[in-house]
Amino acid sequence: MAKKMIACDGNEATASVAFAVSEVAAIYPITPSSPMAEHADNWSAAGKKNIWGQVPRVFEMQSEGGAAGTVHGALQAGALTTTFTASQGLLLMIPNMYKIAGELTPTVFHVTARALAMQGLSIFGDHSDVMACRQTGFAMLASSCVQECQDLALVAHASTLESRVPFMHFFDGFRTSHEVMKIEALEDGVIRNVIDEKYVKACRERCLTPDRPTMRGTAQNPDVYFQGRETVNPFYAKVPEIVQKYMDKVASYTGRQYHIVDYVGAPDAERVIISMGSSTCTIGDTVKYLNSKGEKVGLVNIRLYRPFPMEAVVAALPKTVKKIAVLDRCKEPGSAGEPLFQDALTAISEAVMAGKMAMPKMIGGRYGLSSKEFTPAMVKAIYDELAKADPKARFTVGINDDVCHTSLTIDPNFKLESDFFQAMFFGLGSDGTVGANKNSIKIIGNETDNYAQGYFVYDSKKSGSMTTSHLRFGKSIIDAPYLIGENEADFVACHHTPHLESVNMLKYAKDGATFLVNTPHSADTVWDTFPRPVQEE
Repeated sequence: MAKKMIACDGNEATASVAFAVSEVAAIYPITPSSPMAEHADNWSAAGKKNIWGQVPRVFEMQSEGGAAGTVHGALQAGALTTTFTASQGLLLMIPNMYKIAGELTPTVFHVTARALAMQGLSIFGDHSDVMACRQTGFAMLASSCVQECQDLALVAHASTLESRVPFMHFFDGFRTSHEVMKIEALEDGVIRNVIDEKYVKACRERCLTPDRPTMRGTAQNPDVYFQGRETVNPFYAKVPEIVQKYMDKVASYTGRQYHIVDYVGAPDAERVIISMGSSTCTIGDTVKYLNSKGEKVGLVNIRLYRPFPMEAVVAALPKTVKKIAVLDRCKEPGSAGEPLFQDALTAISEAVMAGKMAMPKMIGGRYGLSSKEFTPAMVKAIYDELAKADPKARFTVGINDDVCHTSLTIDPNFKLESDFFQAMFFGLGSDGTVGANKNSIKIIGNETDNYAQGYFVYDSKKSGSMTTSHLRFGKSIIDAPYLIGENEADFVACHHTPHLESVNMLKYAKDGATFLVNTPHSADTVWDTFPRPVQEE
């Protein structure tokens, strides 16, 4: 059967699966998860059916707390229910999340991981919100690209039904949620085959009904509460095995094999990075490049973060590893280390105490807060730091920290070789540039044999401020979740001529690139309207 290739973003890829396997979606749109809710609402209104031939019901509430309460109620009634959220919205769902998990109720929350309001509000992406939910009892599954958003959404829905542990499927806000990529679409028949009907039936039979009275939501005293909390342990112990089973099942239909923990790199690597989310695509490509130049480096990509797969993490590490850098996309002020670092350190320390390996040098770093860029040059800086005799125990990468001096030095000239066409468009919010470029990259992805990627940078003020569109296309899969850099663009377009006064667009153009200016002036007079520095360049 021919593969069905489509160009879509992470939100649409995720929502298509969530809608197909749900009967109820409770929504309260919040950036950058809003498109998932909007897709579900539109599909429901248009009468689109799920894999069981029903039209899912979508309820828009007046807050995220109301959406979470609706999810909890619908689950108790036996309906397969989902929701979409991020950031402060996710935090408002935490009280219900504790109840849903405590009652071992299957559901999936799809989260476009986003920064929380700290010293300032940010609508952009990092892992601050999902890390605030580690204690709720939700399993946590991370996707690193648009294709994974679709595939792992299905893994999450199938796994929650069998394990009874609720899942949070998360991916990087904007960087993955709004990135347009060409992916292989899952057919409804595949989705239907992956979902095991006997667990759907079991879920329905646990619903509240007068026909089978049960007691729930009681108040418990010290004589039984502790024991009750411990009774969930066997359910969580089975989650890694169940998730891997459904990853294998998806692979049997699609050929795309995922593991709860994956290793990329040299089998005899001495320096290894542990990370999750979209950063793993950048690290993985850089690892392959560095190893081709004679380095011995590797990456451990963690997809299942909760329950933390300690044995799988240790098993993924090459026996030769001497130094490890663990990357977190969040900051936990005052802690001994950020969450992923502490989990990885615990897993490896226990393996060392059990005599399974020698203790490597481990350091922890922060990157990419509020969608700060994370590039191959930064990956190389981390491996270079690991190569030092005494690397920094805690570091940051991607900023210049001249206060605490935690930042690593980056070589701006380090770039990966690419064989795809790269184009940049500078526009003004609401002038149509972004919409036109989304259409362009989808046309290239849907109507040609090219793989395609589109990413769009907005100011948080959106309308009226500058937008930058980054488009890539070529004959091979494009796994580059970072912006087009200086001297890399084959094509640069200025759609708003006043930008020429304030933005050095030509620095992005490689030698021989095309520069397009949208201007009311004629070809004969336009040169005189350019600022002198632009003329000189």
